[in-house]
Amino acid sequence: MAGEERVAEVLRNYSFTFEHRILHDVSLVASTIFQIDSLFLTRRYAFILEVKNISGRLKFSNQSPQLIRTRADGQVDGFDCPAAQLERNVELFQEWLLMHGFHLPVFGVVVLAYPKQIVELAPARTKILFPSNIPSYIRNLPPYPNKLDAEKLDFLTAEILRSHQRFIPTPLCQTYSIYKNEIQTGVKCNLCNMLGMEKFKKGWYCKRCKHHDKMAHKEAIKDWFLLFGDKMRNKDCREFLHIDNPQTATRLLQSMNLQSEGSYRDRSYSMIFQVNSLHFFTNGSKSLIIGSIVATIGSKPSRIGNNHATIGSKSQQPR
Repeated sequence: MAGEERVAEVLRNYSFTFEHRILHDVSLVASTIFQIDSLFLTRRYAFILEVKNISGRLKFSNQSPQLIRTRADGQVDGFDCPAAQLERNVELFQEWLLMHGFHLPVFGVVVLAYPKQIVELAPARTKILFPSNIPSYIRNLPPYPNKLDAEKLDFLTAEILRSHQRFIPTPLCQTYSIYKNEIQTGVKCNLCNMLGMEKFKKGWYCKRCKHHDKMAHKEAIKDWFLLFGDKMRNKDCREFLHIDNPQTATRLLQSMNLQSEGSYRDRSYSMIFQVNSLHFFTNGSKSLIIGSIVATIGSKPSRIGNNHATIGSKSQQPR
């Protein structure tokens, strides 16, 4: 399960005792375009969750906006600092709120998707949580005064839905002049980051760390569309995911809610931007579901979940 999905499941299954709205993968424009992984709205405040799936031992540098990851094999990688990304999103969402006439405090945390992620040095000013800690953290926030009534909270939610930017990025191979044979293919393990998980009947298996994942192919297929931005055929899927059986490839593609066209032999698939659901809660109980937004690829052209693309000698890092 991807980190964003894990956070969504935790928030969906917890019964908060106050009225709130939950949105995921929201892309908005203030002074620039920005994306919020998960947004928790209440009448008192807005709460942003910046979700990260980076495995290994993590050090947040307080001198530079960088996250240092040390893998089990000793390899050291650098990433953009999630704490700095969160601060940027908080500032941009505050700016967006003021542009639309809302005066609401905005807070946020960085969420590490898996407990196996070890933080050796935490950021000085940013709270780090695991998904299971989120409900208690929100529940124990100070009792800020109401800034919105119920009607204005609904209006804010609707305004976010109207403003959401369905951004379709230019294919990365086209943007950076990457040849197809330069792309590292395969399904990546989201625990140890090794490319080349093997397909078994009930999912995918990583030989390095023995991790099983039923849905690992989804990120790889999304990456294919980010890289090439074209119509995917059964053969493309098999080559990219390292599977031999055409029927298996068909099942995986059909599980992705992709648009398809053509006959069985000539069928091709394209990535769509999906409208999902926003859960509306009142007094801790789910009362109805209204339309919401999830951009399945995201609004950042540099976001490549499985680290497939190599640009010159510098790999695009996973989030």
